[in-house]
Parts: sequence; structure tokens; C-alpha cells
Amino acid sequence: MTESTSPYTVLFFGSFDPIHLGHLIIAEYMINAGYAKEVWFVLSPVNPLKVKQEKTHQELRKQMISLAIENIKEFMVSDIEFFMPPPHYTFKSLLALKESHPEKKFALLIGGDNLKNFRKWKNHKEILELLPVFVYPRLGFESKVFDNHPNLHKTQAPVIDLSSTQIRKNLAEGKTARFMLSEKVYDFILKNNLYANPNSFFSVST
Repeated sequence: MTESTSPYTVLFFGSFDPIHLGHLIIAEYMINAGYAKEVWFVLSPVNPLKVKQEKTHQELRKQMISLAIENIKEFMVSDIEFFMPPPHYTFKSLLALKESHPEKKFALLIGGDNLKNFRKWKNHKEILELLPVFVYPRLGFESKVFDNHPNLHKTQAPVIDLSSTQIRKNLAEGKTARFMLSEKVYDFILKNNLYANPNSFFSVST
């Protein structure tokens, strides 16, 4: 990775169930394009807009993030929402992060799918006033919402047609997802038998 001159610690919120190479590519792009000096993966126990969706235990998801970003000094995992009462609204978490890290200049990173539904977010107007919001493109999600807002910035990040939902589906059906995930994360999934017997026709190297 190149050394970024950006002042921003970019916050990448998500369930990361599991974290995949698309997440890492987007985070690396934010560093290399000069938008971020570091990226924090902020793990959400439950998305307030997806409360009925079953999640892998938060500690397991945190371990997978830690494995995926191991030895990358620009990346960090934050579990601040583990210690906050639900519902886990992004605005509340942003305020908590700013309070606990007053020395940081934070920015928020969201996908084009999030932007399309941004008006549904709790305190979405306040979020835009609080800090810069960077948007990475998602296939099939185009929106001009808030295009004229000075704190909203659309990036030219690569379009990654990859999702945790598809990975979970593949693994639940006994298919492989080895090349969608970092090797350590994939091996962790196999070892812990996550997502229903993912060990189909690729085995863990010993």
C-alpha cells in the first residue's frame, strides 16, 4: 500500500458475515486513492434495517476480520458497538467514536446500495453534517440522492460484484468460496464449520 496523505480515518461499518475480498479491495482503494490514511472495520452486531436476519456470532465475525487484516497497519477492527445498547444506529456509534477518539478525523464509507436507502437511516441528515461520507459503487444501485451535498463524495472504487450473502449461500449449498475470501478466513470457516459444511471440494492445506 502507498502512504496516504489523507487526514481521515475512514469508518467502514458492516456485519461482515463473513468479511470477503471485496471488502478488502474497497478498503485498499480508499488508502491508495488518497481518501483515507487508515480504515477501521466497524463490526455491527445487528443492522437495525435487517433485524430479522440471522447472524454468525459477533465474536466469530470479529475473529474473521482480524485474520483478514492481520499485519496490515492501515486496517483495524472496531467492536465499539458490542458495548452499546441496541438498536445499533450508525449515528450513535459515530458520536461514541468521536468522543472516545477526539484526536481522529473520521469519515464514513458506504456502498451505493446504502446511499439509495440513506433516507431510512436514523439521523441521516445529522450524519451528513457530522463528517464526510464517501460512497463506493455497487452494481445495480445508482442514486443521485444527496449528490449536491458538500459532505457527500462518490468515489471511483472498483465495482465488486461480490456479497457475503452469496458466499453464505454457496457454502450452505456445499459449494466453494475459497477465492472470494482470504485464505485465513476461509480456513477459519472450515475449522469452525460455519455456514453449514463449506468443505465441499477444496480442502484445507496442512
